[in-house]
Parts: sequence; structure tokens; C-alpha cells
Amino acid sequence: MNNQKQQKPTLTGQRFKTRKRDEKERFDPSQFQESIVQGLNQTGTDLEAVAKFLDASGAKLDYRRYAETLFDILVAGGMLVPMVSSLFFFFFQLLLFLKGFTESERNKLAMLTGILLANGNISASILSSLFNENLVKEGVSAAFAVKLFKSWINEKDINSVAASLRKVGMDNRLMELFPANKRSCEHFSKYFTDAGLKELSDFARNQQSIGARKELQKELQEQMSRGETLKDIIAYVREEMKKTSISEQTMIGILWTSVMSTVEWNKKEELVTEQAIKHLKQYSPLLKAFTSQGLSELTLLLKIQEYCYDNIHFMKAFQKIVVLLYKADVLSEEVILKWYTEAHMAKGKSVFLEQMKKFVEWLKNAEEESESEEEEGD
Repeated sequence: MNNQKQQKPTLTGQRFKTRKRDEKERFDPSQFQESIVQGLNQTGTDLEAVAKFLDASGAKLDYRRYAETLFDILVAGGMLVPMVSSLFFFFFQLLLFLKGFTESERNKLAMLTGILLANGNISASILSSLFNENLVKEGVSAAFAVKLFKSWINEKDINSVAASLRKVGMDNRLMELFPANKRSCEHFSKYFTDAGLKELSDFARNQQSIGARKELQKELQEQMSRGETLKDIIAYVREEMKKTSISEQTMIGILWTSVMSTVEWNKKEELVTEQAIKHLKQYSPLLKAFTSQGLSELTLLLKIQEYCYDNIHFMKAFQKIVVLLYKADVLSEEVILKWYTEAHMAKGKSVFLEQMKKFVEWLKNAEEESESEEEEGD
């Protein structure tokens, strides 16, 4: 009995010592570094294996307690930077643990992420991990994004950042850094402008505007394909202009593109002109409804010039399209003459000016005759 009582403390002490030793090994920075590097080396370039390793190791390696060590591994040691694919998955997993970091540690990680993004070590698609519902709800994502983008833009510039975001389809997702009830262009703009990132807020506003125009164009094409009446289409467009504050000049460009995108055009020049005239004659009332200003008419005329230049089969159709729209009261003689003398663009200039030469001369003569008749009447 006495022997048994003497053994209990010994056994308990051994367990206690073992637990302390395990704990020391678990929280040993050198052991953490070795485990990370060894695990990634074993997975190699197998992305699925990398993801599984990082996911399974999250709790065991306890990333949150090794922020300082982690930065040393990634930056000072440069041990993982060459392993681009592994690094991507590592950061993707790491960002999901943001709530566990202190504010200071989050700021360091954000700046590091910005630098790695600027240098092309990781893809901008890593930002999708910031759209985690809990991180967004608690404001962690937006605050982290501020430090990240400041670091990124400081290393490069907003144009480089924009190009990287567009490349992975993240340019239209920045609003997702905020909860649904705050996911507006106004809130985004104020938040990032107040944080000293006006160029980022301007970029996001512009992207949202572009996205809205694309959606509008898509809807218009669908309406035309369904055979909606021009009256209904005109009413829809006017309502959209009120809601989105799109100018008439912008809208006429969207309408032109929509109208010309609903047809499968013939590849032969002699046939495509006839096809275009028939099609545009049908939609001329729609174009007329949104060319109430001279600037809108000129915008349309320049769009026509650009379209005929970019689509080689339409090169010889330019003059006939312009004459059709003149006769349909879509384009005025004043705007056509202004385009001819000074407002045309460089694309196909010599070809189109030559095509328009006789018609412009006719317009000038008609204008002179009209002025002469007015003088005689006086």
C-alpha cells in the first residue's frame, strides 16, 4: 500500500513533465518554421495537397501565435516566396485567421500581403478570403484592406493594382468588403477616401458604373431579341437614365452598341450594307429619341465611324448609314458638317471623308440655297 502511494506522485510528475515538454515543442518558433517548410516541400506543386495540408495544420501549428515568426519566414528568410502556388494557399488560409491576430499583427500581415501582391508573388484572387462573412461583419476585412491597398499602391500605383484586380475578376467585387446593408458606392467611397485612398474609391466607383452599363446593354439586347416594341424600350431607357443619372451622350453609345449586337452580320460587303440599312431603319426611332442634343448626335456619329472602322465589312457602308440617319432626323446637317470639318476621329479618316465628300457638298449647297431663299423672303 505504501509503495502504491509513493508511485502516484512519481507518475503524475512524469505526465506533467511530458506535457510541459510537448507544450514547449509546440510553441517553439524553430519547430513551427520547420513544420511549415517541411509540409509545403512534401506537397510540392500539388495544389490540392497544399490546400489540405494548410487546412489540416491550422489548429495544430496555431498560425495566430506565430505572427512574428511567420513574417521572418516569408520576408526575412525568403524561404517560401519562390513557392508561389504554395504561398498563395498559405496566405488564403492565413487570412481566415485574422480575428485571432492582434491589430498590430494584422497590420503587419496586411502590409506584407500588399508587398507580395505588388511584386507578383501571390495572385490578387487571394482577396476573396477577405469576403468571409464573419470578417466582413466585424469590420476586420475593410480595415485590413485599407492597410493592404496602401502598401500595394505605395509599391506600385493604382493602375498596376487595377490591372491585377481585373485579371482575376476582383475589380467588381470590392464592395463585398462591407456587409450587405453598407454595400454601396457611397459608403465605399467615403470609407476609403477618409482612409487616404481616394484613388481606390474612384476606381471602385468607375468599375461599378462600367458594370451597370454592361448590365444595361445586356438587358437592351435581350429586349430587342425578344421583339419588344420600340415604345417599351424607349420607356425603359428613360427610366434607367433617371435612376442611374446616365447622360444622353453615354446612353446613345450604349444604344448603338446594343442595336448593332443583336444581328449576325453577313461577311460580304455588298450584302452587309443592305442588311445594315434595313436593320437601322427599323431602330432609327429609338436612336432619334436619345439624340435631342447636338453633342449626342456627334457622339453617335463618332460611334458609327469607330464601328465601321473596327468591322472591316462595314468600311463601305459608312456613308449610307449616315445618309439614312440624316433622312430619319437622327443626325442633323450641322453635326454632319461639324464632324466632316473638324470633329472626326483618326480611325479610317481618309476613307470616310472621301465617302462623305459629295454628300457634304450637297448639304452645303442646300444650306446656301436655304439662306438665299430666306434673304429673298425678307
